[in-house]
Amino acid sequence: MSENPPSLAFISADTPDAREAANRLSTLYGQERLEEADVIVALGGDGFMLQTLHQMMSSGRSIYGMNRGTIGFLMNEYRETDLRERIEDAVAETIRPLHMRTVDTDGNTTDALAINEVSLLRQSYQAAKLRITIDGKVRLDELICDGVMVATPAGSTAYNLSAQGPILPLEAPLLALTPVSAFRPRRWRGALIPNRSTVRFDVLEPQKRPVNAVADHTEIKSVASVTVREAHDTTATILFDASHSWDERILSEQFRY
Repeated sequence: MSENPPSLAFISADTPDAREAANRLSTLYGQERLEEADVIVALGGDGFMLQTLHQMMSSGRSIYGMNRGTIGFLMNEYRETDLRERIEDAVAETIRPLHMRTVDTDGNTTDALAINEVSLLRQSYQAAKLRITIDGKVRLDELICDGVMVATPAGSTAYNLSAQGPILPLEAPLLALTPVSAFRPRRWRGALIPNRSTVRFDVLEPQKRPVNAVADHTEIKSVASVTVREAHDTTATILFDASHSWDERILSEQFRY
């Protein structure tokens, strides 16, 4: 371990297991002020990790998660021993979120960031009817579906995977464009697009077929158009144990059966 080990701040989800873990670890390793810590140790599940990454976006602080929740794909295994050594040996990965800009049916504009995905979802019993434009060129005149999403590599194992979308390595310069229950065209299963692309969705028949847009935990109702691109000037850093890196998690996920 180095002569000047990183200072740690422990934060937890609002659950008994996570709170207890934070108390135990802060007693063992000390508790630095959040704004002065070198590394933020997040205790909870993937939802809490997403919340923490949003909070610490572009702060210069690294986030090391340990699983005290129900789902922990973004988290490391919870162990109380040798924590400083694990953090010093961890592999740092840079997360670049998506920037979503929506215009609703009243003409209001909203901006939000998404670490996992931006999704459009039908609001009523009527299927959504959408037009998809990429870098100014219409690629799909009409998609009738329950929804559609643009997922980052970090988010490709979340909602995107459950919708039969592809899993992407974290360093892949790609985004996954994945439909949810596409009705027409039936054979369209989505696309992989460069992460430098700008995707625009226009809602056709927005009054008859209302659509909501969601960027992680931010939901905008009754959108008329949604534009999505990678936010190149905004990043977050997440730490993974060297013995169980993101690449290893991606490979393991693809060979599960």
